[in-house]
Amino acid sequence: QVQLVESGGGLVQPGGSLRLSCAASGNIFSINTMGWYRQAPEKERELVAAITRGGTTNYADSVKGRFTISRDNAKKIVYLEMPSLKPEDTGVYYCNADVYSGQRGTYLRNYWGQGTQVTVSS
Repeated sequence: QVQLVESGGGLVQPGGSLRLSCAASGNIFSINTMGWYRQAPEKERELVAAITRGGTTNYADSVKGRFTISRDNAKKIVYLEMPSLKPEDTGVYYCNADVYSGQRGTYLRNYWGQGTQVTVSS
């Protein structure tokens, strides 16, 4: 089994910053794409940013040029730097990862973290 544990959420004023972290642990051979999604109240979950094992990134238009996703492959951690936060960034942020497991990395499965709340409000 694989666990994704997020941290770093909280309450921040508009214009403030947060840094989210997500650590993967368990039966992991390797991790392919890791990403961050968010879900605002009464809205569908949406992709915020994703990063491949090789470092290729993809961002939602709403955060492009503002947020930065990065990862440490050795530590199995993905980060999301969120400066200049806006009220519309409020939501539960979920970590997501495509994980290969098994002795030879045969099994591929997608995993979700439990989510961390980000609230941007004055």
